[in-house]
Amino acid sequence: MVKSFTIKFTKPAYRHLEAFRRFDRNRILDEIKEQLTHNPDEETRNKKLLRDNPLADWELRIHPFRVFYDIDQVSQRVRILAVGVKKREKLFIGGEEIVL
Repeated sequence: MVKSFTIKFTKPAYRHLEAFRRFDRNRILDEIKEQLTHNPDEETRNKKLLRDNPLADWELRIHPFRVFYDIDQVSQRVRILAVGVKKREKLFIGGEEIVL
């Protein structure tokens, strides 16, 4: 039986998402729903477990966007912590460059 996870946005992540154009927001939300509702902890080409960093445990790539999230297995909840955009080698979240 496949477990279904609930997706919750933190307030900062919600603000990050609101900063994008409607078309991009819809694309990001569609991919979050598709990729993270079931098996969010399964590494794929677009989902990966990150090394120790202060931002999140997991990253979902939606070219050129990045969604950073943590998973609570007990409550079956995915918590979206940040949404950013990758421009060349640089990551921008909330308009600021972030170094991971």
